[in-house]
Amino acid sequence: MAGADPEQHRQQWQRQLAEGLHAQQLELTEAQQGQLIDYLSLLYKWNRAYNLTAVRDPGEMVSRQLLDSLSILGWIEGPRVLDVGTGAGLPGLVLAIARPELDFTLLDANGKKIRFIRQAIMELGLQNVQAQQQRIEQFQPGEPFDTITSRAFAELKDFVDLTGHLIRPGGQWLAMK
Repeated sequence: MAGADPEQHRQQWQRQLAEGLHAQQLELTEAQQGQLIDYLSLLYKWNRAYNLTAVRDPGEMVSRQLLDSLSILGWIEGPRVLDVGTGAGLPGLVLAIARPELDFTLLDANGKKIRFIRQAIMELGLQNVQAQQQRIEQFQPGEPFDTITSRAFAELKDFVDLTGHLIRPGGQWLAMK
């Protein structure tokens, strides 16, 4: 299964996603679920050439990338969300698909990962996401964020220290540790 075309995995991914959404008591439209599967397919293709994520087994991609990212969906507050050290767009791109009414900024210093995210944004037709290639220390947005997420950016103390200037008063950090 590991070397096969991503289209061969779609049915398995759709089933795993539906089961996982049910288990997490999350409701997404068929269109949103389709976008998530399209994202996973794109990630699977790009990951073989550009090493975007350590998860390579198609059987693990739904649980370890999509469902794990969606596990914080209930805590996302907006309207502005920043995903720091987004890598291949996890959790930010997944959350942006699930919450199209919010504005997401995905930040990473790695050029190949930001190029992948920009391609995914374009192919998925997402209007609520922007990708920024920059180090967190230099990032100066026009407005603060309501929620700042991170999946694998830094130690918890460093995450809070390095992003403190980016969060609005009363905003929240969601660290997936």
